[in-house]
Amino acid sequence: MKIRNILLFLAIIFLCASGLKAETMTTNTVNEMPAGKKATIHTSLGDIKVLLYDETPGHRDNFIKVAKDGVYDGTLFHRVIKDFMVQAGDPDSRTAAPGAQLGAGDLGYTQPAEIKFPKFYHKYGALSAARTGDNVNPERRSSASQFYIVTGKKYTPAQLEMMQQRMADQERQPYFRNLCVKNKEEISRLQAANDREGLETLRQKLIKETEANVGVSEYPENIKQDYTTIGGTPHLDGQYTVFGEVLEGMDVVEKIQQAETDGRDRPVEDIRILSVEVE
Repeated sequence: MKIRNILLFLAIIFLCASGLKAETMTTNTVNEMPAGKKATIHTSLGDIKVLLYDETPGHRDNFIKVAKDGVYDGTLFHRVIKDFMVQAGDPDSRTAAPGAQLGAGDLGYTQPAEIKFPKFYHKYGALSAARTGDNVNPERRSSASQFYIVTGKKYTPAQLEMMQQRMADQERQPYFRNLCVKNKEEISRLQAANDREGLETLRQKLIKETEANVGVSEYPENIKQDYTTIGGTPHLDGQYTVFGEVLEGMDVVEKIQQAETDGRDRPVEDIRILSVEVE
């Protein structure tokens, strides 16, 4: 790599690595129980009654169709992580051999994302759609059948504040990096002139532009209260579609999350969905 290119690269790193201070905006949400359809997941450890939100109609209708088609019947809770979530719905798990790796099964299609944060979030008992990672799924489309129920853990107000800061940085950094690339000629000129003051002035300008164009929402009070009193997995918010919640049967979910698991987070003893009944 030529010296000039190295200097340009270092200048961009200097600008991009300096960090962005997050200024937050408050978003209000309503604490009412959302409208939706009800379904009961009959498992080998007991029943879990869930509400499927009307405000995520694609996921609601798809879950109902998959359930009525019998896709869930006999499938396993194949991924269980204590203080995080329990996952099910892999069609390949129905006849899986003991110890077999699961989680890649699908129905040949994916569901468009319906991410409604902060209206719906990953509180204790949230019903959410599993999906593949952003690197192969930038649109964050959901699995047609796999879902998870959040158990999570409780957070202190200080922990939530730190998490909010990290989320703010994650939201703003891509925009900021793109501005660095767009201004690479100016960065190169300032670097060639050894103009550190000019580089800092440009950095501050790009930070202000980023903050003006990428708003960051602070957790509303009801979300803070849930995460500090009943718990959840706030780091998943805004990344996965939450399309329902447990109405009854979290004691069953607790039994599932307490199951002994192998190195791949699969329960050692199979825990099955017997059927899903839609009201």
